[in-house]
Amino acid sequence: MHDAIITILGCGDGAGVPRVGNVWGNCDPNEPRNIRSRPSIAIQRGATNLIVDTGVDFSHQLTRAEIKEITAILYTHSHSDHVNGIDDIRFVAGRMKQKIPVYADQQTYDELYLRFRYIFEQISPYYPAVVDFHRLDDDAFGTPHQIGDITYVPFLQDHGQGGRSLGFRFGDVGYSTDMANLDEKALTALKGIKVWIADCADFHTPDHYLFHSNLPNVQRLNEIIGAETVYLTHLRHLHDYGTMMKTCPTGYYPAYDGLRIRSDGTVL
Repeated sequence: MHDAIITILGCGDGAGVPRVGNVWGNCDPNEPRNIRSRPSIAIQRGATNLIVDTGVDFSHQLTRAEIKEITAILYTHSHSDHVNGIDDIRFVAGRMKQKIPVYADQQTYDELYLRFRYIFEQISPYYPAVVDFHRLDDDAFGTPHQIGDITYVPFLQDHGQGGRSLGFRFGDVGYSTDMANLDEKALTALKGIKVWIADCADFHTPDHYLFHSNLPNVQRLNEIIGAETVYLTHLRHLHDYGTMMKTCPTGYYPAYDGLRIRSDGTVL
């Protein structure tokens, strides 16, 4: 699956950059790579368009990436910055004239159904259901799954006080947003990748791992995973792109919206 392309649709934290009120924090507003929408990626191969998460900026992200059709959606977890753009699925499904498959664990589905029941079930003549739910069970983690032309491997992540989330491997690229730590099973699923897109929302914050990872922890985990290149994602307004580029160790880089990577690890 080395010809698949992974696009970082969004690499920001739950507030994005700039934050509400045009607050840039430490970020230089003249650096376009400091403009960060909420976390999401797209994986494209052949006629298959796979999306991970539908955050607040989902409509803008699809428009910017010129993605008009969606084959399926994977959800990492149910936090608002990863799901609150779910309503925009209605317009994509309407254009395609078919339901869109959604893959998530039971815990995420239960929360999505509670908050967005009309997406999953027709409750009005004017709002038809637009998705089909497919449960990702814990016993299926660590094994390959197929959606259209794309193979992926889901694995469980520790989201600290935030509970749990799912990470995914696509060929030689791993995706671990909203991750405070990884257990042995997750590390095994990621071993041998060439590129790891990893949560580093806490960057230089001391080791407390309440919800997210910091740079020393990402480095510690990558000693086991062995990725040649690590892109840091879920970045806050405290993390200026230029400053991070100067301070990150060799092989580690801040991600940015619009970054495109082949599934064999090469950057486009």
